[in-house]
Amino acid sequence: MANDKAIWVVAQLEDGKLLNVTLELLGKAKELAAKAGTTADVVLLAATDDGLSAKCIACGADTVYTVLGPELAEYDTEIYTNALCELIGEYHPGTVMFGATIDGRDLAPRVAARLGTGLCADCTALDIEETGLVKWTRPAMGGNLYGTIVCAEHRPQMGSIRPKVFEPLAEDPSRKGDIVAYTVKNPVTSPMTVLKKEPLSTGGKRKIEDADVVVCGGRGMGDAEQFRALEDLADLFEKGAVAGTRAAVDEKWVDHASQVGQSGKTIKPDVYFAFGVSGAMQHTSGMKDSGLVIAVNKDENAPIFEFSHIGVVGDARKILPLLTAKLKELKK
Repeated sequence: MANDKAIWVVAQLEDGKLLNVTLELLGKAKELAAKAGTTADVVLLAATDDGLSAKCIACGADTVYTVLGPELAEYDTEIYTNALCELIGEYHPGTVMFGATIDGRDLAPRVAARLGTGLCADCTALDIEETGLVKWTRPAMGGNLYGTIVCAEHRPQMGSIRPKVFEPLAEDPSRKGDIVAYTVKNPVTSPMTVLKKEPLSTGGKRKIEDADVVVCGGRGMGDAEQFRALEDLADLFEKGAVAGTRAAVDEKWVDHASQVGQSGKTIKPDVYFAFGVSGAMQHTSGMKDSGLVIAVNKDENAPIFEFSHIGVVGDARKILPLLTAKLKELKK
């Protein structure tokens, strides 16, 4: 059943459910597989299947390779790396794709190093030749340009891709696919024990990648107290969240889990507010595909206006409370 051109997507779970990045990558894998005349498959490492394979097939997977067991209930570097490397050695896929999440960024380079192949990390675009050679595109030189990388000599080709870059396919429960159950022949035990897991974001706030409306602040907000005013606006929306630029994170006005940009997260909210955000490429690479972008900045030449549908030249610290008050009035 080995297919040395197959494109694999490594599924990632949270609380026993598929992270959306898995389905996003699967949608892109189907597109690439059609161009190269191969299959788009999923690898599921989990405690139990519990309908996860069926969902992957409904969302486009041709084959789901499952490795199941209680030791896989939580992500563990050693156990996951061992299982995935053994599975790849058994079936020899041509390409393996990971979501560039915290776990994916840990697992992908370990697998690549063990297999002696290359890895293109944090990709934002993908293409493929009919031969199966994948073109991985990612930001380079501090986000000032994009580079396209190929791995011509070693297999499998491997890369991690940011969440929210691609769209998942519509779920079709009538789709048919194969499920291959695999048992690890040489299991390992982990030298670590997970005592407790806590979310990276603080205060129980909504993750910016899950928000429909994101209110982002940059250095132009001035200080932490002014930055807190962003929360008043975000709280007016059912699925609102506060984000920040790298400068805001460096100033500790917001935690890194809420950073947008090359060294943060890529997001695609329906509405994106940018207050005091200059709009450097490092930042805009993470929000350029947002639905409606509304920007407020004192500098009329700020790059953020090139990405904005509505731009306001003015002091973000003065305009923000006025906008928040007006929206509160309209909600009454």
